[in-house]
Amino acid sequence: MASRACEPNHFPSDFRLNTERLTLRQVQPSDRADLVALEADAEVMRYLNGGRPVPDAGLPDADFLTPRGEEPEVLAAHQRVSGAFVGWFALFDEGLVDGLRSAEIGYRLNRSSWGSGYATEGVNALIKAAFESFGYARVRAETMAANNASRRVLEKAGLRQIDTVFPKRNLFIPGAELGEVIYEIRKLK
Repeated sequence: MASRACEPNHFPSDFRLNTERLTLRQVQPSDRADLVALEADAEVMRYLNGGRPVPDAGLPDADFLTPRGEEPEVLAAHQRVSGAFVGWFALFDEGLVDGLRSAEIGYRLNRSSWGSGYATEGVNALIKAAFESFGYARVRAETMAANNASRRVLEKAGLRQIDTVFPKRNLFIPGAELGEVIYEIRKLK
């Protein structure tokens, strides 16, 4: 999720979001090992690159984000009680789209955190911040149509599917033939 064509949303260095169970704060170089380990998991990368582990240096030319701890738009997510790394969330400024200030949300969680509601909790918190703190009028997200778990997260967070697209891919990913689905939510007036 999260197209690299968008502009970073530069969170203030002290920006922090606390949810019932998570703390989200800007990534730091000390998060690098957790970020690299996340992308070494074939299941985590399944719908991004077909499950190939990402090199330690990341993939600067990929059409998906491979954070390494210095990205201004990425928030590391940790359990509030234990401090355990859960994954990351990001917000990208898309500028004006159809006259609305828009952002794209992205996230990636470690497999041990799947099915716990953390993704929906983090997405909800980031959407709220996008509308209330950063002045966005619309938040969008994109995922493979075959990625039912990610689609459920977006739907639970109140986003609705608005389109299906079929981007060209340089590599085969099972399920890619179903396309990518685009979701959005708009700020209530």
